[in-house]
Amino acid sequence: MKVRFADEKDIARISELLVQIGGLHHKARPDIFNPATPKFNTDDLKKIFDSSDRFILVAVDEFDVVQGHLFCQIRESDGQGVIAKIKTMWIEDLCVDENARSKGIGSQLFEEVEKFAKEQQCDSITLCVWQFNEGAKAFYEKNGMTIQRTTLEKNI
Repeated sequence: MKVRFADEKDIARISELLVQIGGLHHKARPDIFNPATPKFNTDDLKKIFDSSDRFILVAVDEFDVVQGHLFCQIRESDGQGVIAKIKTMWIEDLCVDENARSKGIGSQLFEEVEKFAKEQQCDSITLCVWQFNEGAKAFYEKNGMTIQRTTLEKNI
């Protein structure tokens, strides 16, 4: 498996993976997530490719077919408010094709974003993970992440 930056030829396959992860979220929380609705559409993906602070890494097989993706964004605080000056690599979305899981693809993507974050002189890597997603939580903890904060809800 090779990890590289995505480009427009990857849009269709990334979109398929976005539907997979959207389905997982809808199944667990239909009160929040719409069915079969990807987080990003084609226009959104093209805007990311044109951005200077948002990136998509893809893990591709020997045929250059995307088997996983990782959306990330460099976020900076100027230190003027309550938050100290910090530069973080925000992971917005990580998905491995449901037929290719447990083969180390997610770990490869995570290792590459960590290298990229260091190259960009980021202080940390941050993300949010849904409470229901036990597999994702275990994966991130295995990769050295710890809980920074918790979001609570009360349905009414």
